[in-house]
Amino acid sequence: MPLKTPLWSVVRSYSSGPVRSRLGKKALSLDHFLQRSRVLSLYREIIRGTRRIADPNTRAESRRYARDEFERHRDVTDLGHIRYLTSTGKTEWQSMERYVDGM
Repeated sequence: MPLKTPLWSVVRSYSSGPVRSRLGKKALSLDHFLQRSRVLSLYREIIRGTRRIADPNTRAESRRYARDEFERHRDVTDLGHIRYLTSTGKTEWQSMERYVDGM
């Protein structure tokens, strides 16, 4: 007796549930995912760059400031605003980096 539905489609639908995040949050769109990647890259660049600051207190304060700024804008979901914040953050870091390299 031939099957009307291919076996692979039955097995696949049985083993795969709906797509959802592990944390219960909605999955990111491709644009949000790409922007998130750019933001994380900027954050890592800033944290790595603060290693060049000689004074431990200034280094810790710079890292704290960077983290606080990223945390403050954590819930922003508008892509235009995220791009603006990323651009502004890069500009601020580049000016700070020139100062750090001059020390």
